[in-house]
Amino acid sequence: MSAKPTPLSGFPELLPEQRFVEQQVIDTLRRTFELHGFAGIETRAVEPMDQLLRKGETSKEVYVLRRLQADAEGADSGMGLHFDLTVPFARYVLENAGKLEFPFRRYQIQKAWRGERPQEGRYREFTQADIDVVMKDELPFHFDVEVARVMAEALSGLPLPPLRLRVNNRKLIEGFYRGIGAADPQAVITIIDKLDKLPADQVAALLRSDAGLSGAQADQCLQLATISTTDSGFVDKVRALGVEHELLDTGLAELAAVIDGCAAVRSDRFEVEASLSLARGLDYYTGTVFEIYMVGFEFLKSVGGGGRYDALASDGRSTYPGVGISFGISRSLVPLMSRGLLSSDRRVPSVVLVALPDEESRPASDAIAQALRANGVACEVAASAQKFGKQIRYAERRGIPYVWFTGRDGGHEVKDIRSGEQVAADPATWTPPEQDLRPRVVSTGSTTEPSAGNTEPHAGSTEPSAGNNEPHAGNTEQTASNEEKQ
Repeated sequence: MSAKPTPLSGFPELLPEQRFVEQQVIDTLRRTFELHGFAGIETRAVEPMDQLLRKGETSKEVYVLRRLQADAEGADSGMGLHFDLTVPFARYVLENAGKLEFPFRRYQIQKAWRGERPQEGRYREFTQADIDVVMKDELPFHFDVEVARVMAEALSGLPLPPLRLRVNNRKLIEGFYRGIGAADPQAVITIIDKLDKLPADQVAALLRSDAGLSGAQADQCLQLATISTTDSGFVDKVRALGVEHELLDTGLAELAAVIDGCAAVRSDRFEVEASLSLARGLDYYTGTVFEIYMVGFEFLKSVGGGGRYDALASDGRSTYPGVGISFGISRSLVPLMSRGLLSSDRRVPSVVLVALPDEESRPASDAIAQALRANGVACEVAASAQKFGKQIRYAERRGIPYVWFTGRDGGHEVKDIRSGEQVAADPATWTPPEQDLRPRVVSTGSTTEPSAGNTEPHAGSTEPSAGNNEPHAGNTEQTASNEEKQ
């Protein structure tokens, strides 16, 4: 007998009851996205390496695609697995621009692969959900508000700890830095983005040494970064700092519009916050920027993010600006499920176990099961003709709530093994209560931050599957000339 397989680090797998939770989350997201007119797409798993490496910073994380028996010349096929959903989406828009109607409202729920060091919340294979709105040449600002509201509405319906959507605007912070006389606003943005990793005094030192700011200018930048409100009150707080710039005015107005536009989706389960320390240091963001956090699980850092790109893609003639948000399905769910905080109330979809008096009765039991299935009731027939007590315990272990019995006189009865109630029933017409038709997602514990020793789930145990989610990965400017045509 071969040895027990060793789990692959970074590629965890879900048990059936955990997979059901993931499917429910995906279905909830999909329904909400479609209610708002977003069309689902799925892109291929691989992209040309020159596109995947265009930004350079992910070059060590790309999985290269190659055939085992390839000869030396063909050892590297020039393709790699996509590490996010934005690079393939940019290529998809360019390739299909003549067939798409703009604005193109798309959602995409799919796996991606990233060869980074596995740790909790970050895996080498993960599922994420993106929504984007893309236009040709010019994208009206109201779409920034819309994608925030749609994602907020979708996430509010998920069985997760409370979520916080942090929002800022690159025009606001860049205009502020220009207003105080910073010679290189992009350098300031990159340094301010380190505030969640470094103490303020170290960030101030970097602002002086690397961005060339004076001590007073560095202090002003840090004062701006401390501003955080759940309404448009941030505008007055920024004005009180006495900095003026036209770009700052535009950014303040845009951020206020997003915050006010999300007022209707705020609840005790979902917070929306203007957070002026949020920079998202990558230089392709041009306006609104987002990050999503799970309250009590801030150690995971952001579980989603995104923003506005004025050039999602370009073919040299037309530019396609976009705005979007990505949510980390695996990154959010796996830590919860690995701790037993989130699961489903049964391991199988079956509502009913049809009891088997003896093997000769199997055809009759199969017929009962088919009658129940025709009525939309998921069921299975007992695996063997054990004593009825053992068949009931079999159902209990699998979480099946009902057992179906047939008497010698041909009469039928169904037993709710949770309450012990047993009643006469007709397999052609019987249905369970609505809440029993499908497994239900259940939360089973606290969502406060766990102890530091609890790390990545392993394949095949009670721990879950795949999953990192990278926040929305960004602008991938591409040209038609280097696209691999199919």
